[in-house]
Amino acid sequence: MYSYSENFGELSSWIRKEVEFRHDIRNGNRGTGVKRVQEWLNLHGFGIAIDSAFGPVTAHAVKRFQDTAGLRNSGVVNEETFLSLVDPMLSVLERRNQTASSPQNALLSYAESHLSQSPCEVGGQNMGPWVRLYMQGNEGESWPWCAGFVTFLLHQSTESLEMRMPIKGSFSCDSLAAQAREAGLFLSERDAVDVDINVGSFFLVRRTPTDWMHTGVVIDTHEVGFDTIEGNTNDDGHHEGYEVCSRSRGYANKDYVLVM
Repeated sequence: MYSYSENFGELSSWIRKEVEFRHDIRNGNRGTGVKRVQEWLNLHGFGIAIDSAFGPVTAHAVKRFQDTAGLRNSGVVNEETFLSLVDPMLSVLERRNQTASSPQNALLSYAESHLSQSPCEVGGQNMGPWVRLYMQGNEGESWPWCAGFVTFLLHQSTESLEMRMPIKGSFSCDSLAAQAREAGLFLSERDAVDVDINVGSFFLVRRTPTDWMHTGVVIDTHEVGFDTIEGNTNDDGHHEGYEVCSRSRGYANKDYVLVM
């Protein structure tokens, strides 16, 4: 599933691949495990090549990370070091007790927890552990992840409340719009003029009447626009950005999925 209370066995398989410790990783090792270590070292600010080969440079970066984390600087990624590396992801996967919460507040709570960890790409366009988390293990140029991000949040919030998903969710903005129409949850810009947009809804940036290119979560509304938490964007609001961030957007060229 999309969050855990007691152990990683509660998580879906592609998530466990990102956060479960398998074995020590050390100088001379190669492969996916080394790649994950190198990705997380970069995410923690230790800029090294992501080449899936654990050499002296990676070992030195591991030692520097261990020093900053208060761990024994052996240069070997043992379980303690690995869990410290992936701790930002573990923090967003912890199930929050939302039994007394509204669906809107549950979704916003998860959205804010992700935002607080500054998820971003690493290793190239649409690449890295955060992208794989939101995209069920997929990554690469053909995997823009804004819709995957809001779908992940919807899974986490409904799972915590033991509710059914109002829509199935998707990696595609167009599919989110189609699902919302079928469920009676689609709100067009024209119809939104006299209707309050629920906090916790998804906004859709409209390119044409049948094509949407970006999405995120509405966290507040005001007279001239709304505030958001959104993925695969940047400070310029580009729909092919590199991070999760908070933005303010105007109402023009936006439609909405009223999931909450």
